[in-house]
Amino acid sequence: MTKLNHTPLAVFIALLAVVLLACGLAASTWRVFGNTWDEPEHLAAGLELLDQGKYTYDIQHPPIARVLLALGPWLAGARSENTPPPNGEPEGQKILYAEGHYDLYLSLARAGTLPFLALLVVVTFLWARTVTTPWISVGASLLVAVTPAVLGHGALATIDIAAASTTLLALWLARRWLGSGRITDAMALGVGTGVALGTKLSALPFAGIGGPLLLLLAGWARRARRVKPVVSGRRWALGAALVVFLVLVILTLAYGGGFIYLTNAQHKFSQTLWYLFGFNGFWHDLAYQLFSWVKVPEAVKGFLGGVEAVSVHNQNGHLSYLLGDSRAQGWWYFYVVALTVKTPLPFLVLGCLGLARLAWCGIRRNEANLLTLPALWLAILVFVSLFSHINIGVRHVLLLYPLWAIGAAMLLADLWTWCRMVLVGRVRLMVGAGLLLLTLWPLVVVVREWPDYLAYFNVLAPDPEQVLVDSDLDWGQDLQRLSRRLQVLQVPSLSFAYDGSALLDREGLPPFRLLGPDERATGWIAVSALARVHAPDRFAWLNQYPRVEQVGKTIDLYDVPLATPAPTPAP
Repeated sequence: MTKLNHTPLAVFIALLAVVLLACGLAASTWRVFGNTWDEPEHLAAGLELLDQGKYTYDIQHPPIARVLLALGPWLAGARSENTPPPNGEPEGQKILYAEGHYDLYLSLARAGTLPFLALLVVVTFLWARTVTTPWISVGASLLVAVTPAVLGHGALATIDIAAASTTLLALWLARRWLGSGRITDAMALGVGTGVALGTKLSALPFAGIGGPLLLLLAGWARRARRVKPVVSGRRWALGAALVVFLVLVILTLAYGGGFIYLTNAQHKFSQTLWYLFGFNGFWHDLAYQLFSWVKVPEAVKGFLGGVEAVSVHNQNGHLSYLLGDSRAQGWWYFYVVALTVKTPLPFLVLGCLGLARLAWCGIRRNEANLLTLPALWLAILVFVSLFSHINIGVRHVLLLYPLWAIGAAMLLADLWTWCRMVLVGRVRLMVGAGLLLLTLWPLVVVVREWPDYLAYFNVLAPDPEQVLVDSDLDWGQDLQRLSRRLQVLQVPSLSFAYDGSALLDREGLPPFRLLGPDERATGWIAVSALARVHAPDRFAWLNQYPRVEQVGKTIDLYDVPLATPAPTPAP
């Protein structure tokens, strides 16, 4: 296994520079955009746990990342408003807009994502070091650091970057423990897995897929090389038990560290016990007897309640939009399309070819290290494609980008070596120029697309609104841009169609009214992309008027003239 302590100091300095670049690019967009759909609720949930010691808002997401998002505003004076659960959006709105601290609280909340963005860059390096050299590993980290989808979500007070980074770290720690069997590695895996599960519940299926896959690949490699395991079964069992114990400890602490009765004489119904054991029967009765006098960590109720909430959410689906169609149950090809149009083309092509090459080399050489990355990437993509009915953004599969970036960086490095060692004369110059363009293209994209990393689409989607919208294009982020633009244009009043979680009357808009269903209007009209695709027939009448401009990437602005009366016929 690659030893990190054999990595030159210059590589660590370069990696630090990449981390600072990613964090700086993300932070540079904070003051451009207003809050997106999910940010108020994440802030409310984390602040409730910090301030009140309870966790009741939108429990389908665990608390670890949310607490870190809320820590900065809490230290700056933000406090929980005790809005009734389970919807935490009104609570988050009260917190953000209270006492004129909107920009401060939102920026501090977004700063809570930066440690996870930094971790994602570092974890990319760690995974890359399992298959390639230190400098190519830095190159893979750089590719991730300048990926628009990663930067866009890394700039928000949401939990998707946190989920991607902690899950990938847990899988890397699992690989290390499977390779060594050391107790210290088992302890690290237990802590890492607990943090991942306490960050987002998507870690549960991703770890459930990745862990056994890593185990199978390690066994396959040993059998192919006829190598016996160097660690005894007892040592493995001890390590596994330690992993489980530490996961439980981390989750217990994440949910506040308290202990509760799941049921008692005053509270005879327990949602948790019903979910586990049903309404009646022997096991139901036994569980109710046992947990009426044995306290358990509050995390049991919180975590299992979150699992149940996510399961119900996935079963019921979520209204989604793809290629001009809206439906609740999603599409098996949603994430394939999303990754295809949301990824810079050179990264897309090099990543696919690079992972395919790694898989081929791994099979041919019987090397599990080489096969692990493409196998993980493909397994996770197949899983979400077949089983996820919550198709609301590429943000749910951000952990695929680091694996993709490693394949792309390795292939690009090999192409440079081939160009230098094999080609000569003009051919070398021409091919070298093409490779230089491929190498610099991600940086060109970052400069050209600033600050609209969240809404980035490549040339395969010239009209993004016809492909994807929710959280891939429009997450309500351009409202402050609209307010500033209307002030410049001196717009006296506005008719508006908007989907988001901002409080419109606190956003500095001119006097406005919301467009009702099938309502037509004159004068200045603004329509957000998300509002349009959720009710396309409502705004078809606007197609006959030229758009004055597009504010940001998501809000169309019109100036519809008053109806002109028909001319009187000549006598």
